[in-house]
Amino acid sequence: MPLALLALAVGAFGIGTTEFVMMGLLPDVADDLHISIPTAGHLVSAYALGVVIGAPLLAAATARMSRRTVLVALMGLFTVGNVLSAFAPDYHWLLAARFLSGLPHGAFFGVGAVVAAGLVAPERKARSVSRMFLGLTVANVVGVPVATLMGQHLGWRATFLAVGVIGLAAIASLLLLIPRDSAEAPAVGLRRELAALRSLPVWLAQATTVAGFAALFSAYSYITPMLTDSAGYAHASVTVLLALFGVGATAGNLLGGRLSDHSLRGTLFGGLAALVVVLAFFPVLMSAQWSAAVAVTLLGAAAFITGSPLQLMVMEKASAAPSLASSANQAAFNLANAGGAWIGGLALAAGFGVTSPALAGAGLAVLGVAVATLAYAVDRRRGAVTPARERLVTGHVPEPSEALRH
Repeated sequence: MPLALLALAVGAFGIGTTEFVMMGLLPDVADDLHISIPTAGHLVSAYALGVVIGAPLLAAATARMSRRTVLVALMGLFTVGNVLSAFAPDYHWLLAARFLSGLPHGAFFGVGAVVAAGLVAPERKARSVSRMFLGLTVANVVGVPVATLMGQHLGWRATFLAVGVIGLAAIASLLLLIPRDSAEAPAVGLRRELAALRSLPVWLAQATTVAGFAALFSAYSYITPMLTDSAGYAHASVTVLLALFGVGATAGNLLGGRLSDHSLRGTLFGGLAALVVVLAFFPVLMSAQWSAAVAVTLLGAAAFITGSPLQLMVMEKASAAPSLASSANQAAFNLANAGGAWIGGLALAAGFGVTSPALAGAGLAVLGVAVATLAYAVDRRRGAVTPARERLVTGHVPEPSEALRH
């Protein structure tokens, strides 16, 4: 794997840390700014809104720029947003700074995935993309707990200053390690990018992303009450258990990247099926502390096995102009976050029990399998699944003479 992937992973680590650390800092921010915790919760929504809006807009605005320059500029905007968050004088300034911090998130991962895939041979693309996403999953294991402790002991503003320093380190890494010739200005413009985004297979791939990760967030959004009320853990133990989720997510991400290089669609279907099983058995696993810890780890692994194949599938469907579609897929991840939490909340509000969001998530994962199956059927009908590309679907590698015939 090229050393340049380290630069992308550093940026992903900073983004993952600032995205999730606010959940742990809400009480501290609310006390300091004299607002309620529900009001402080809007700071999480503001970041997510920035991701959804910024992903397609920034990718479109930078369609003709060098991808190396785009990545550096996006990380610069991210750094500015976090420094402004640290010095925000009141709630409304912090709300605006959080929105600004979220704007470059989706475009960075979208463009970064295209650059990562271009750094390696075709048979190693998925592993390359998974190495970039490794920064995001490691952030849940190390970055978020450390940043939360820092905020609790040094003040929440110190956390965002530290993330700003990570942003500067990412900028330096991008400038030093990303080769200019591997991220030169794309030959296509905005019109080609928009045309690729209008493709039905691209939308089906993104719909699979929404359904699959909504399944995750339907359960994960309410994991704390499940662990405390059902499994019987003390509130103080939840942070450690969430780190186990990060460990599972990291392992799943690496495994998904390696398996996808042999069978992209097989890995996707396998990951979604595993997610269905884990979520369906969640109520049983949450009945004891040891099995609950196993369940949290398996949830992270099953969900993030699908991360790399979903991203790579969107890029494959929009191969002529992948940057905008790849960035839009990041917006789909955040729509899944919001939609999954809402659906899980409906199950709770209906009185189906504290573990009912997991069962709702299992239904969403089944929907993800159905959409992925429909996408495969559309590909077969359009002749997109040919022997020369069969490796990405079934794992079969055609003989050279066979590939030449196609």
